Amino acid sequence: MSPFEAIAEPNRRRILDLLRSGERPAGDLVEATGLSQPGVSKHLKLLREAGLVSVRPDGQRRLYRLEPDELAELYAWLKPFQRFWAERLDALEDHLENEQ
Repeated sequence: MSPFEAIAEPNRRRILDLLRSGERPAGDLVEATGLSQPGVSKHLKLLREAGLVSVRPDGQRRLYRLEPDELAELYAWLKPFQRFWAERLDALEDHLENEQ
């Protein structure tokens, strides 16, 4: 699965958002998302396959964390769109100021 396919699903984006603050065990992700444990596990597996998260054992727990390399690839692709929207918002601001 590509990183783009992985982030197409809202629950996977939510998991990525939760991991921004640092490593978290799967149980925390289950609690935070309200999804079932098998559901979170499925999403984490797909995120790992896409290279967006990694896992490390910690005793009986598994800690998940973001992987910056694949996220950087996504950001690089999205960056031109950020400029696109910034230009549009600047134009809207100019238009609204001229209307007043």
